[in-house]
Amino acid sequence: MTNETVSALIARSNRLGADKRNTNYAGGNTSAKGFDADPVTGDNVELLWVKGSGGDLGTLKESGLAVLRLDRMRALVNTYPGVDREDEMVAAFDYCLHGKGGAAPSIDTAMHGLVDAAHVDHLHPDSGIAIATAADGEALTQKIFGSKVLWMPWRCPGFQLGLDIAAIKEVNPQAVGTILGGHGITAWGATSEEAEANSLWIIETAEAYIAANGRKDPFGPVLPGYAPLPEAQRRVKAAALAPVIRGLASTDRQQVGHFTDDAAVLDFLERAEHPRLGALGTSCPDHFLRTKVKPLILDLPPGASVGDSIVRLKELHDQYRADYQAYYDRHSTDESPAIRGADPAVVLVPGVGMFTYGANKQTARVAGEFYLNAINVMRGAESISTYAPIGEAEKFRIEYWALEEAKLARMPKPKSHATRIALVTGAASGIGKAIATRLAAEGACVVIADLNLESAEAAAAELGGPDAAVGVQADVTDEAQVQAAVDATVLAFGGLDLVVNNAGLSISKPLLETSEKDWDLQHDVMAKGSFLVSKAAAKVLIDQEMGGDIIYISSKNSVFAGPNNIAYSATKADQAHQVRLLAAELGEYGVKVNGINPDGVVRGSGIFAGGWGAKRAAVYGVPEEELGKFYAQRTLLKREVLPENVANAVAVLTGADLSHTTGLHIPVDAGVAAAFLR
Repeated sequence: MTNETVSALIARSNRLGADKRNTNYAGGNTSAKGFDADPVTGDNVELLWVKGSGGDLGTLKESGLAVLRLDRMRALVNTYPGVDREDEMVAAFDYCLHGKGGAAPSIDTAMHGLVDAAHVDHLHPDSGIAIATAADGEALTQKIFGSKVLWMPWRCPGFQLGLDIAAIKEVNPQAVGTILGGHGITAWGATSEEAEANSLWIIETAEAYIAANGRKDPFGPVLPGYAPLPEAQRRVKAAALAPVIRGLASTDRQQVGHFTDDAAVLDFLERAEHPRLGALGTSCPDHFLRTKVKPLILDLPPGASVGDSIVRLKELHDQYRADYQAYYDRHSTDESPAIRGADPAVVLVPGVGMFTYGANKQTARVAGEFYLNAINVMRGAESISTYAPIGEAEKFRIEYWALEEAKLARMPKPKSHATRIALVTGAASGIGKAIATRLAAEGACVVIADLNLESAEAAAAELGGPDAAVGVQADVTDEAQVQAAVDATVLAFGGLDLVVNNAGLSISKPLLETSEKDWDLQHDVMAKGSFLVSKAAAKVLIDQEMGGDIIYISSKNSVFAGPNNIAYSATKADQAHQVRLLAAELGEYGVKVNGINPDGVVRGSGIFAGGWGAKRAAVYGVPEEELGKFYAQRTLLKREVLPENVANAVAVLTGADLSHTTGLHIPVDAGVAAAFLR
């Protein structure tokens, strides 16, 4: 049975974390002190339950709590070696764990254990950080809160900060919390309800003060010519710029992207003070660990052409990398971790919006959420004072913290297709769905394009939802719809790396019964459709300058001459030669183009379920339900081909092991000798 103290802590944490006004994703931590049985002696012992490293309050579960013996944790005060060696204390927490210890203790564990209160909340609310980053934050804290909330000057998170806040609490029994300079807030209470109420009171009181006393134009007047573009124009320009920006942001290591044109971002970028404030960067450690010290901001008005914007973005990117290297060189020591990359994590384009980057979609999205938090913080601080974030040296200390490096080292090895973005056509069912499923399982972000939007969205939901997959409607015979699908891909995930031309259909008829309509339909969907998709995708791949893959799901019929199949087989032969032609043309851009020739994929196939199976069964004189077995028996391996077998071939062709292979057709037919490639 879950301890009542733990249940109350989880419920409080989830409520606080559900409202982004209180704290950002994975930011802040909460704790509770109480009693439970020692698993060895059975004695009742006093424990500290505190959110573990890397967890999120809004989704916190008991497994995400670190559990420590409070007496042992507090006894660390006697062995604390001083602020110059306080990082060593995180490892010391391991000697204080209760039972199996739960999640890994975070750097803020000391704050929760040393403060003499049963329940403690440490949060990163926009309103609280606005006070914390105001140039006269200490005076504002006293003015707004009186003696109920005390000012704590900036101190790097750690054991000393815990000691300092504990001292404030001890000598100020009337206090319910602190404003942590440059950082956030900490509040406490004798009960879980009291701690939560005190946290919310601090947040809401700060919000109310800013609203009542703040300037109406904290970011300055609107810059002439910097008004946001109309929504449709914004999206078109964003889609055109996204591949280039992603390529720049991936200079050191490949990234996944996120785009937002939130009104708060657009307002910030049309105001006169945005260049000054952007250059100051973020302040809260949770913010700049995700956003880097500062963003890259395009210094052209919204009306600038895409071509001019790209030229300037490349110039600014070179400058950004040089500035970041200089920042690293100014503050690094012989003990510092190696530079982690000099590319921006946040790119701001006036009139268009914000592009953010990370090792996966969630990280990229959260970076955007954090910078939006930072904009709100800057707005609040500038409206009542002047925004004054912590200094550059302190930012470097946290960004290149040995503890942060250790956290990164503990992360699991990336999957084979991590950071790759795939567009699969005809992917709501059959072979296409199997391909999308396999690519997502290998870490790729996947866009499922299908004629049926509802089916595409349902398939995407099965793969994990918008941080893993999205569904779009697309008729591949319509150039505008194809372009819209590609644009949706780059806006959803930042770019495109891998395209699978899978959409198809078949009409099985002998020559004299094949109509012009039959012929045109199959050629439009598969030959023309593949051409349109490849053309739209190639533009993105070339602009990114990151290489990529185009895969054609052709057929053994592209080389095998069977009866009553003129239109389908001729179309598949067209697709097969497109592979060769595009491999020759796109190789100079690092783009690999390969094909897969399946045969007899009956189970799970949309084509066979749509009448093709019955017609082929009639041609071969077997019951339709026996068609898969019939196909298997005519192969050398006597094995039925399944959608997953085709998906396996896609994964291999687009993985690192075949990085030097292009223009290849892989048979996935269990061995059809007549279809051997010669």
